[in-house]
Amino acid sequence: MVQVRVVGVALDPSQQHVILLKPVHDEPGEGRVLPVWIGAQEAMSILVAVEGTEVPRPLAHDLMTALLREVGTTVERVDVTRIAQGTFYAEITIATPGGIRVLDSRPSDAIALASRVKADIFVADDVMAEAGVPDEAVQVEEGDDEERVEEFRRFLDDVDPEDFER
Repeated sequence: MVQVRVVGVALDPSQQHVILLKPVHDEPGEGRVLPVWIGAQEAMSILVAVEGTEVPRPLAHDLMTALLREVGTTVERVDVTRIAQGTFYAEITIATPGGIRVLDSRPSDAIALASRVKADIFVADDVMAEAGVPDEAVQVEEGDDEERVEEFRRFLDDVDPEDFER
């Protein structure tokens, strides 16, 4: 396993969100980056956590964090364990009053949770070897994350619960 950090959230050419994970000891422009495709909501949730943005109401991953805290459970680590037919798999290791437990998870949810509680994120060596790309092949524009967070804030300011009624 190699420990990674979130280096950004980007859009691929088809406008799909991608979370970019890079080994913690690699400098910019060296090594490999693991792109993991995720949904728009998960991308925003990860951005909010990474940027430390305050939201007026808890997002789903904020609720998960609060629930775990209330029951005396901590997130020990997150592991991206494998990739099969283009789908990434992850596990969340938690320490509960009853002992250590390992939960199956989508990588996007695991990373969003880890980003909130400052838990370490790891990627299996074979996943990085199979799906990682050279760092120089990935371009993350500076300020891109801040723009997306600001756009999300504007959305939250303007949204009305009645907008979701059918």
